[in-house]
Amino acid sequence: MRRGIAATALVASLALAATACGGSDSGSGKSDGPVTITWWDTSNATNEAPTYKALVKEFEAANKGIKVNYVNVPFDQAQNKFDTAAGSKGAPDVLRSEVGWTPAFAKKGYFLPLDGTEALADQGKFQPNLVKQAQYEGKTYGVPLVTDTLALVYNKALFKQAGITDAPKSWDELKADAAKVKDKAKVDGYWGSTQAYYAQTFLYGEGTDTVDASAKKITVNSDAAKKAYGTWLSLFSGKGLHKADTTADAYAHIQDAFVNGKVAAIIQGPWEITNFYKGSAFKDKSNLGIATVPAGSTGKAGAPTGGHNLSVYAGSDSAHQKAALKFVNFMTSAKSQTEIALKNSTLPTRDDAYTAEVKADPGIAGFQTVLPAAQPRPALPEYSSLWGPLDTELPKIAGGKESLDKGLSNAELAIAKLVPDFSK
Repeated sequence: MRRGIAATALVASLALAATACGGSDSGSGKSDGPVTITWWDTSNATNEAPTYKALVKEFEAANKGIKVNYVNVPFDQAQNKFDTAAGSKGAPDVLRSEVGWTPAFAKKGYFLPLDGTEALADQGKFQPNLVKQAQYEGKTYGVPLVTDTLALVYNKALFKQAGITDAPKSWDELKADAAKVKDKAKVDGYWGSTQAYYAQTFLYGEGTDTVDASAKKITVNSDAAKKAYGTWLSLFSGKGLHKADTTADAYAHIQDAFVNGKVAAIIQGPWEITNFYKGSAFKDKSNLGIATVPAGSTGKAGAPTGGHNLSVYAGSDSAHQKAALKFVNFMTSAKSQTEIALKNSTLPTRDDAYTAEVKADPGIAGFQTVLPAAQPRPALPEYSSLWGPLDTELPKIAGGKESLDKGLSNAELAIAKLVPDFSK
């Protein structure tokens, strides 16, 4: 997931409307003659999209009968745009779908089941937990393209200046380290996010979640959750702990401070590796430290498993679906994933793409070590939408505009409307 990334809007709404329908050139479903499929890519337009565009050209060169209409759709707009387009039978043939969207769109019947198709011909090569995340009610609706999770990323030089030799293993250790960095390096040691996705790590540290999907129970306001969010809130005040930024540009502020050495540590994902390297603090790539997020009071440490699948629109005709399946197979092949990793510093989803050259990137190597602590999301189509109410309430809590109890109570009421069959 691109959590809060303000992707550049390269494609205007009119262009999207004009290019959305994959079946526009061959509505009859005949397989003879050239077929043009449309792909909505939701990757970062500046750092990642050029690599995908190059792969599209490689695919077209190898498959003369297929053309790919590449459209880069800003990540933060893509889910709603696809939902609208699919509902009116005008969706793209292929979508780069965030893992949380995949079961939701599958439930609506918008995605084609891929089991037994060319798209999943290499199913055994992919990490099993990532394939599982692409499934809904026993069928597979996406092929894992890239994966990610959150980690504690830190500036090794600033840690060394403060006399810190190892990354903190708990939030209490992080607080102590932040104070040391402030004393010795004269910058803040840690800057936390008010976004719900980033706060998820604190829930895992207390052995809980926003909901218990198996028990059909809302747990965002439970004692364990209150303890988790209490720890999260405590990291916005104290020596070396940056106060909460509740502005619309908070993500950029935190990121810029980190890459330029103005804060020693943040929680972040591998989608920012290339941007880390562009900052003044990480011109020497080896200065980037990557560690598992600190553990909660239970001793557990974990972060959500994110990433993106390639999914095929169920509303396309047979010719377009056949071409789309071939395209998905190509884009998720070991060769393509290796190329994507080398150019974009993102994490492959299949083990045979972790070549020696790929693992030579310290960012990829570092995040690969924290992947075992990543926690898969429950098979609940509404799960990703549950962060919406928290994205409303958490900034208010962190900004002192409402109490923790009030904010979590409000979130609980809003979540109850999203999963009405769940108990409190």
